[in-house]
Amino acid sequence: MSAPTGYAGRLAAAAMLLALAACTTTDIASVEEPTAAPMTGQTNDPAPGFENITAGSEEDFILNVGRRIYFTEDSATLDSVAMATLDNQAIWLNKNPIWLLKLQGFADDSGSASKMEALSQKRADAAMAYLASKGVDARRMWAKGYGKDRDVRDCTERSCKVQNRRVVSNLRTQREGV
Repeated sequence: MSAPTGYAGRLAAAAMLLALAACTTTDIASVEEPTAAPMTGQTNDPAPGFENITAGSEEDFILNVGRRIYFTEDSATLDSVAMATLDNQAIWLNKNPIWLLKLQGFADDSGSASKMEALSQKRADAAMAYLASKGVDARRMWAKGYGKDRDVRDCTERSCKVQNRRVVSNLRTQREGV
């Protein structure tokens, strides 16, 4: 007797599988699931060396909130990524009112020194105004533009220069000269 082919064969195979499945006696409740860690790459454990970071500390701010925002060339306009970082900063600062904030603005070398200093000040002022609009007391903040004097990278490529067009939020315990 040969094996059935076509529709009849598929129907017979399906019936055999159902019959085999019905014959099993394994109790599903007694089978233990493996306890492997999820494959997300994320755990609740801090990375080695960061186990003792205190909530509300400067390290917490730097690692969990972020302190840098970036700008396009010749602009002091906040984009959606910068606003998201500033939103996180505002939440953190409002929860931790003991900290003061110095906003340092920087520019690349795409213009004269005076033009870049003015632009870097506008960037720092824009970040400060945004944080104030999110409830951070303006008396806790001050802004300083440094122009193109403090490059992160000295480079000529456009993709590299973006690292110099930034505002860095630095926590302070007391107000310092602007």
